[in-house]
Amino acid sequence: MHRAARSAANPAADPALHAVDPADPERGGLIARAHARSAGFGLDAHHAPGYDAIGARALGELVDASRDLYRHALPVMETLHAQIANTDSMVLLTDSSGVILHSLGEGDFVTHARRVALAPGVSWSEPSKGTNAIGTALAEARPTIIHASEHFLQANHQLTCSCAPIVGPTGEILGALDVSGDHRGFHRHTMALVRMSAQMIENHLFANHFPDAVLVRFHARPEFVGTLFEGMAAFSPDGAFLAANRSGLFQLGLAPQALALSGFAELFGQPVRVAMQARATSAGSLQVLTLPSRVQVFARLEYLATPVTVRQPLPEDPLPPPLAALDTGDAAVAAVLRRVRKVSGRDIPILVQGRTGTGKEWLARAIHAASPRGNGPFVAVNCAAIPESLIEAELFGYEEGAFTGARRRGSEGKLAQAHGGTLFLDEIGDMPLAQQVRLMRVLQERAVTPLGGARAVPVDVRVVCATHRDLRAMIGEGSFREDLYYRINALAVTLPALCERSDLPVLVERILQRHREEAGTDSPLQVGAAVLALLQQHPWPGNIRQLANVLRTAAILAEGEAEMACEHLPEGFELECDEQAEDRAEMPAAKSTQATAATAAGRMRDWEAGVIRQALARHGGNVSHAARELGVSRNTIYRRLKDGLDGEPGSEG
Repeated sequence: MHRAARSAANPAADPALHAVDPADPERGGLIARAHARSAGFGLDAHHAPGYDAIGARALGELVDASRDLYRHALPVMETLHAQIANTDSMVLLTDSSGVILHSLGEGDFVTHARRVALAPGVSWSEPSKGTNAIGTALAEARPTIIHASEHFLQANHQLTCSCAPIVGPTGEILGALDVSGDHRGFHRHTMALVRMSAQMIENHLFANHFPDAVLVRFHARPEFVGTLFEGMAAFSPDGAFLAANRSGLFQLGLAPQALALSGFAELFGQPVRVAMQARATSAGSLQVLTLPSRVQVFARLEYLATPVTVRQPLPEDPLPPPLAALDTGDAAVAAVLRRVRKVSGRDIPILVQGRTGTGKEWLARAIHAASPRGNGPFVAVNCAAIPESLIEAELFGYEEGAFTGARRRGSEGKLAQAHGGTLFLDEIGDMPLAQQVRLMRVLQERAVTPLGGARAVPVDVRVVCATHRDLRAMIGEGSFREDLYYRINALAVTLPALCERSDLPVLVERILQRHREEAGTDSPLQVGAAVLALLQQHPWPGNIRQLANVLRTAAILAEGEAEMACEHLPEGFELECDEQAEDRAEMPAAKSTQATAATAAGRMRDWEAGVIRQALARHGGNVSHAARELGVSRNTIYRRLKDGLDGEPGSEG
């Protein structure tokens, strides 16, 4: 019998397999149990496994369901990936059922990994793939190495895999961290790296899971407090025990039932109030606490939030001024600003979604100004406005002579210009795939190599992206990278269209105030009731950008007047104002409102068609240039042309 087939039938019979982890006396039994389960699932060791991945939308839902795990695991995975570079290996994160959520890898092994479906959306549970490190680690709830022919399926005998489950703050298994590679490159120290990385993720999750609690970080050796090996225990403000991480449970040395009945005083020898008072006077130095075993430990106490009573909720902090300036009374916008405020002090990447012209760049600038990077540069890049042949040089920079037409001294690029500040990538969905790959590498390595250059330049930037596209649908179509999507989407917010907002009168005043500041005038200009009524009835396909263009033009035409009137609005608005006044005078009151609304819709369509016709004429029929001037998308122009014009659009240009 072939050695691989013999091992699959009886893995414990092959002494070479035990050399993988000789320090584990239970290894033979673990492999035997896993193979027995695999056979019980009806798997055939000689048959190829199913390699189908779930769809992009279903995968997105799984990632959303594991959002905390994913967010805290991603930076740890990048560090682990850097530690195993050039080893023909890759790093994988799965959910609790064994479905891969994210992968990091490069080189020749990635091609092989695709052949055996080590890719996001594929299940590596034991019922699906038989004995393997991911499925078996989850089934056994313990770190596991599965090497070469220890895999139940012969199709996976070329792999060597080291996996550790990730345990949540309350003891449940959330997922698993795995390193898989070519079986010829096995190294037993890989398992130690995986276990340490999984513990790091667990500690991050634990420290962020109890927002209204006293967190104690402790260890018998003071130099270990604040490291991967520290114990952590969470208590309610009155001292009741909530939970502890693995190291904390080991150091406390009590059974879970005993811990559940214990309080801070029983576990650390003094009331929590006394310890917190000592913390207030210790100026950051470690305290000495005594465990039930009489062992003394060094500890640092953190009060993670002010407790909130049920009947007297804690009032929300006011928005920082840059964000408060965007709060104009609409509930949907206010909800966006509240979410953004919660991460304003952290370098969490934000994805701003919404239709063209909804104010995505305004929000990005406010996010930057309200952050610790507010004094640094804010660099905006419209990925849709840069030709594909130039976007790489524009973003990443280039050295002298890198290509024909390059500047004599080269260019540092937008990424380097944003060092110490914020990079705003507008219309990220229009970025070509090749540049998406380069951007992902820059975000991982926090360094950029200019075109034609050999030296990587460190960059420290916060990234805020915006799009009007459905990026998840683009992932399914293969036009947007999934790993980049989750990298830029730690927090996603959506701005409503102007026609869905309830704050247009306030927006009008804010826009006019900004115009006054830009023009250097303090002359107050009131907006007439008839004008405001017209503005509120308009559908605003160009959203806030279109509203701002209309108001700025009207404000210029109304200079020296006390009130903005209908004659100061663009031609279509003025005509509509006169006709509505005539209609109201001639109609019975009961029919006036309904007829006026119908007339408004028709007249506005005609007006929009006229405006588009004029813009196309100014730009020689170039749809892209006309759309940019009007602040609308090209699709909007095509749609309005179809509805209101007989002629065909000109060149795309």
